[in-house]
Amino acid sequence: MSRLKVETPDRVQLTVEKLYKDLERHIIASPPGLCPVDLQLSFLKVCQAQTCGKCVPCRVGLTQLQHLLEDVLSGKATMKTLALIEKTAKNIEASADCAIGYEAAHMLVAGFDGFREDYEHHVKEGCCSVHAQHAIPCVALCPAKVDIPGYISLVGEKRYADAVRLIRKDNPFPTACALICEHPCEARCRRSMIDVSVNIRGLKRMAVDHAHADTVPVPEKCESTGKKVAIIGGGPSGLSAAYYLELMGHHAVVFEEKKKLGGMLRYGIPNYRFPRERLDEDLQAILSTGVEVHLNTRIGEGEGEISLKTLNNEYDAIYIAIGAHTDKKIGIEGENAKGVISAVELLKRIGDDDMPDFTGKEVVVVGGGNVAMDCTRSAIRLGAKKVGIAYRRRQKDMTALPEEVEGAIAEGAELYGLKAPHHIEADENGNVTALWVEPQIIGPIDAWGRARPIHADVPLMRIPCDIIIVAIGQGIDSKSFEDAGISIQRGAIAAAMTGEVQNTGGIFAGGDCATGPATVIRAIAAGKVAAANIDEYLGYKHIISCDVQIPEPDLADKVPCGKVQLAEEEAGIRKQSFEPMELCMSEQEACQEAGRCLRCDKYGFSALKGGRRLRW
Repeated sequence: MSRLKVETPDRVQLTVEKLYKDLERHIIASPPGLCPVDLQLSFLKVCQAQTCGKCVPCRVGLTQLQHLLEDVLSGKATMKTLALIEKTAKNIEASADCAIGYEAAHMLVAGFDGFREDYEHHVKEGCCSVHAQHAIPCVALCPAKVDIPGYISLVGEKRYADAVRLIRKDNPFPTACALICEHPCEARCRRSMIDVSVNIRGLKRMAVDHAHADTVPVPEKCESTGKKVAIIGGGPSGLSAAYYLELMGHHAVVFEEKKKLGGMLRYGIPNYRFPRERLDEDLQAILSTGVEVHLNTRIGEGEGEISLKTLNNEYDAIYIAIGAHTDKKIGIEGENAKGVISAVELLKRIGDDDMPDFTGKEVVVVGGGNVAMDCTRSAIRLGAKKVGIAYRRRQKDMTALPEEVEGAIAEGAELYGLKAPHHIEADENGNVTALWVEPQIIGPIDAWGRARPIHADVPLMRIPCDIIIVAIGQGIDSKSFEDAGISIQRGAIAAAMTGEVQNTGGIFAGGDCATGPATVIRAIAAGKVAAANIDEYLGYKHIISCDVQIPEPDLADKVPCGKVQLAEEEAGIRKQSFEPMELCMSEQEACQEAGRCLRCDKYGFSALKGGRRLRW
């Protein structure tokens, strides 16, 4: 008789594994707007299914918590029930024998901290307080609330100009976002329940490339109101506000400090990702509405500057959208050595076509965000002999998009993970010779879910280099506005969610200068919000709409299908110049990818919540 046998997965276990993956996909595809109490009950049941039931806290406590949450959802609970839920969860958290029971209870405690008001609303009103303004997941997660299913269906029918028109209803930078948006809309795409999210940005790229966005006319403007609005800053936020204000009939006047419009779209994103001529497509459309522009104009009290007080007297409203264009220091010994430059400085020079010569140089970039990757890949294209990235966390913890990190490594960059900058070594002439880094080991998980690095008990490491590029974030030049009486909090302009600046009349602010450095689409959304609220402040309620007819859904079965990814030039070729590296889809690919959309604007949860917004 054999005592042991080699175990192989049986049919039951393989089926369970498949169900686990199906469940994981459903969780990933959970859209904003679902009842948080109902979701928490569902997660609690999953956790209980994993327990052994050996200890009382899990066997009895988790079952009791399920019954109490069901009472909340059914309208049988009282405020005492809520107190009992919280007490029970904390007791289980403190006494469970294993991590399964502890984490299940901890999740419930965290829910009480995060949405107690919804629990109370269920008790008092007998229903959920969450009402999804946008029940379509991709639209809900797009800061500008672009009609994504609408333009996807238009691309599928090759109506590219109509797709651009529909996008512009909510976003006047369709070309910019088609090329460089971080596509948060894809994070909860319901297509993930079947296979993987739709390539939304790729389909937008298809629309702008084939419609030639600069030739698609903008909507007709409303009748002039005679009102004038000053826009301080000619970046994506300021120009978005200017575009919509002009469509509403107000005259927008943009004051830009630099010699060209575009803000960080021009001075923060290299040409290989976003060619300047493509930026001009969006700028031409925006300026065609009648926006007035004053370049090389700074707001302040200095000589040759225009004061905020003067603008306040001459204009009916003001929108401050100055962005975040100042660099941040590392705060280590030697950072003033020759050869240490900031990411802001480097990318600004590239944006002005003043290309530094890094030929034969060894370069180290400090940072792990998208800006750090832009600097890394730019340094390679500027002729550097060797480029390294020093980052204090792991590669998987980088805030840069994974494809940006992978692209930099493919082009020859070396990643020094878990290496925190310690000091900079310079020669007798003050020139950089090396970056000394402090090795780290990975430690506890922080509040954002990333593992925190901690000091490793090993010697410092020397990385020889001629140039160090610091890409650890940007700051806001708010001093002149603070002197003019604008409220500043933590270096940013204190503005409400509506864009209104505290304790001022008719002054609004938005974008990076109010929120801190963020994405282009968030800056665009801030400009849209400001335009709508400035319009209302001026005593109007203009409507922005689009009359494009959206195709009806294709009723064919949605079978599993792979996601079309945008191709790129081969790494060995693309790294030799700043020429665009990403390629557009073919029509065959675009039609297939558009056909993967489940049309949540017509089906699912959105059918009960009204579907798309035709105007705002």
